[in-house]
Amino acid sequence: MPLGIRSARSINSFTRRVPPLTQRWFSAGQTLRSEGEANPETLFYPEVPSSAKHHDLDSFLRYTTQSGLDTTSTTYIGTHFEYTVADSLSKHGFHLRRVGGASDNGIDLLGTWTVPSAPKPLRVLVQCKALSRKTGPHLVRELEGAFAGAPVGWRGPGVIGLLVTERPATQGTREALGRSRSPMGFVSCTRAGILVQLLWNPSAQDQGLEGVEVRAQHVPVGAGGAVRLALTFKGGEFSQIAS
Repeated sequence: MPLGIRSARSINSFTRRVPPLTQRWFSAGQTLRSEGEANPETLFYPEVPSSAKHHDLDSFLRYTTQSGLDTTSTTYIGTHFEYTVADSLSKHGFHLRRVGGASDNGIDLLGTWTVPSAPKPLRVLVQCKALSRKTGPHLVRELEGAFAGAPVGWRGPGVIGLLVTERPATQGTREALGRSRSPMGFVSCTRAGILVQLLWNPSAQDQGLEGVEVRAQHVPVGAGGAVRLALTFKGGEFSQIAS
């Protein structure tokens, strides 16, 4: 079944380069180092009131059972989706923490993405939209606004914003993403945690994704006849996204 997969280079014609910015580099909770750095700094994640009750998908499901939280409520659906996204992306170099709250400036997850194309892990801010309906360009504009309200460690060069929804990106969403000068990407993830689509604009590519591509690969019929996505760097596969 076609997945509407596109890589960074598929939308090069829609965007311009991001002008260089001056900003200190903040390393993540796990230490980030680059050559010549003896004293890396540390990323400070915002505290989340609910973190005492749950901090990942498993603990959230236990909390749901113990508290009797309505599984049809927007709180449950949104929180479940955020943890599902973080868990799914963790298999592919992402280290994300849920930070959504009353003053999150639209940011649901913060963290880093380790890729072989960058000397340091890229810093990532994520907006999750548990929407079964089609997405629109307005969500790209919302993500652009999230950069301004990002915590100090997620500002400046080396930062990429990701919009994650249940449905693949529409043509309008891809075009809006391509026109944006902000380094951004798009992820389609089902509520079951299957990653269907991953793409980013050239401004994001300039932050450290040069040479990284997303490819669709067909699994032999004897192995299920499925299609999976693979992340490659200079032709060599370094991560798989099964579907």
